[in-house]
Amino acid sequence: MDEVVVDQIMNVAHQAVSWIAFVAIIFGGVVPYIPQYRDIRRTQNAEGFSTYVCLVLLVANILRILFRFGRFFETPLLWQSIIMIITMLIMLNLCTSVRLTSELNTKRRSFTAADSKDEEIKVSKRLFLDFDRNYFWSWSGFVDYLQCVLAFTVLAAYVTYLLLDSVLFVESLGFLAVFTEAMLGTPQLYCNFQNKSTEGMSIKMVLMWTSGDTFKSGYFLLTQAPVQFWICGLLQVCVDLAILFQVYFYSRFPQKPVSHTTHTTSAKAL
Repeated sequence: MDEVVVDQIMNVAHQAVSWIAFVAIIFGGVVPYIPQYRDIRRTQNAEGFSTYVCLVLLVANILRILFRFGRFFETPLLWQSIIMIITMLIMLNLCTSVRLTSELNTKRRSFTAADSKDEEIKVSKRLFLDFDRNYFWSWSGFVDYLQCVLAFTVLAAYVTYLLLDSVLFVESLGFLAVFTEAMLGTPQLYCNFQNKSTEGMSIKMVLMWTSGDTFKSGYFLLTQAPVQFWICGLLQVCVDLAILFQVYFYSRFPQKPVSHTTHTTSAKAL
């Protein structure tokens, strides 16, 4: 009788742990952006956050979803990608609105390159397929980012559909997806290096990145996810640790502040 009770308790405990892991893997990647989102809303300044982080995560998660059509992986990872895409679009929307508010005199830049109707500023017309690469991912309107993401999704889905029977392509797609995500911290790493400071960046966000990526890498190993997943997960943890080192270094040895009036073609956080 006691053995039956123990077995029932162990079964319930196992289900509880599985459910917690299920929820954590889906929403854990979103949590780090909550303090960053709140900081941007509170200060109305998005300069410390690199929008290229959003670009990296959007590309990585779109490719991961397409990879699932060629090689099955666990459903929680699929939902994680969907939730992350929505989160990054929300972050882009916030950063764009804040930038427009703080830079009223900046020339408007558009993905579709439509003519501006502003009284003071006129922008030459640029076609959808002939946008200025100098302003890539530095557009003025959230709709432009949305159009770019949709265009990339349609193109990537079409190529995947054509080459879905190729094992080499499918495996390469999976590696590209997780490797892109592993490079998540590099835009923030470069942004901090360029500004010679981590001011404006949420340290809580980076700490959550590190803990989340560590948990995620362990999850990949325990669930025997495709090898690309856990190798790139470990690489992602290394990048997170490099950013934490920047936090320590720039706080211990403050550098001369870099002027934030750098050219708009740079990779400065927007």
